[in-house]
Amino acid sequence: MAVGRPLSVIVAGGGTAGHIEPAMAVADALRRRDPEIRITALGTERGLETRLVPERGYPLELIPPVPLPRKPTADLLRLPGRVRASVARTRAIIDAVDADVVVGFGGYVALPAYLAAGRGLRGRRRVPIVVHEANAKAGIANKIGARLAGRVLAAVPGSGVHGRGRPEAEIVGIPVRQSIATLDRAALRAEARAHFGLPAAGPVLLVFGGSQGARSLNEAVSGAAAQLTAAGISVLHAHGPKNTLDISGTDPDRPAKYVAVPYLSRMDLAYAAADTAVCRSGAMTVAEVSAVGLPAFYVPLPHGNGEQELNARPIVSLGGGRIVPDAELTPKYVIDEVIPVLSDPQRLSGMAAAAAGAGHRDAADEVARIVVEVIGR
Repeated sequence: MAVGRPLSVIVAGGGTAGHIEPAMAVADALRRRDPEIRITALGTERGLETRLVPERGYPLELIPPVPLPRKPTADLLRLPGRVRASVARTRAIIDAVDADVVVGFGGYVALPAYLAAGRGLRGRRRVPIVVHEANAKAGIANKIGARLAGRVLAAVPGSGVHGRGRPEAEIVGIPVRQSIATLDRAALRAEARAHFGLPAAGPVLLVFGGSQGARSLNEAVSGAAAQLTAAGISVLHAHGPKNTLDISGTDPDRPAKYVAVPYLSRMDLAYAAADTAVCRSGAMTVAEVSAVGLPAFYVPLPHGNGEQELNARPIVSLGGGRIVPDAELTPKYVIDEVIPVLSDPQRLSGMAAAAAGAGHRDAADEVARIVVEVIGR
């Protein structure tokens, strides 16, 4: 590290919001520690980072994507050349910004960053690496990066990512945005409900399935719309921009309201307005919902390697929510299980406390502290 110049940090986490959001949260935390710090984000032209990173005010450097084929195909033969090209471009960026550290969050953007920083190509200096794994099961990029890293961090125990000589990663949680980390749901409740046109009194159920919505969540909850509002429960339901809901059975004269929106741009207000949620259990969703102390019915994606269920288990084991298999989430389940929870303030309060106790509000600041510590070495 050169004396007398700002610190230079590269964050590598592109492709999906699950990789980008933690990277941006750590970037924000580093800036809070030192407004002069230089942040550079790595990405590819294919990922969401081309929109999300500039929106957060950080420079984005693009590298060639290196998707890893899941089956033996002709693409596998082209992989070494693609890796070499991406690593070379990444090393050029590392040199151009005189990086002091590379902080990786997994995915196909992180792998070239780890290789370029950790191997000191062509006699160049090695750059310290910090790896953060957000998911319950680590991907190949972070497993490789961990072998080159100075510090290896994870959201939950048992992710399978660890550095040389270490049986387990340091558990820090998932970095979340400052607006989420500092959210006071009770203080913002009245403003949040007014924002969405929800009644000031009575329980509110929040339903969301990611930016595009989720059909099974949409059908199950909207199918119980009449029973929910009849029980005095209002609903804030983000159904996805390409989807519609049929809530014709609800009575508009009842105090409880069913508010359906295509998308939620103010998740902080949505969390503040709600008393519990029905949602998927992606890593970022679980991190945010638990950080704000919101009880949830987590509905893992029915396909994949079971990772989403693993993400939610630590919260559920402490009483901060329930896991509901996708096939079991029906209007009848909502009527028989969700309504009784929302109708019991004491049970809701206990679940909220458990969720908050399992969350990691300070994860972004903790990762930022570790990054600066690594640079100091």
